[in-house]
Amino acid sequence: MSEVETEFVFEARVRLKAPILIGQTPEGYRMIVNVDGGTFAGPKLSGAVVANTGADWSRLCADGSGDLDVRFCLQTTDGALIYAHWHGVMAFDPGERDYALDFDKDDDPAGADRDCFRVSPRFETAHPDHAWLNRVLAISKSRTGGGGGVHRIFAVK
Repeated sequence: MSEVETEFVFEARVRLKAPILIGQTPEGYRMIVNVDGGTFAGPKLSGAVVANTGADWSRLCADGSGDLDVRFCLQTTDGALIYAHWHGVMAFDPGERDYALDFDKDDDPAGADRDCFRVSPRFETAHPDHAWLNRVLAISKSRTGGGGGVHRIFAVK
């Protein structure tokens, strides 16, 4: 069987608001982080992350693992609206939690290796020029910093 191949789609820099801390629940530590805008750019499309169209509904576990449930809207430079929805995992040493969740620290590309934020984005659009996104299964190795999250999105070929 051949190795999994990927193709770079875009990098999204998603600005995030301060987390709403629900606190410790029976299912883990819950927080909601609202999307405050941003940008995305890649070889086939670019545009803006539409502010106030979504959030990340996260759950953190005591062992440093957690779940991401992210939903928001993108708008391409040609006016297409794209619904983005991704699930993912967080995994970092409990002592690294504050660093990993510090959205306002300086952007450090090495942070994607220091912290483990891995997501599987899916996209929906009605725009015919971008309908190819409806068939994409993507993956991302993500990081925090620079006011939010930085996601390098790759399509599985």
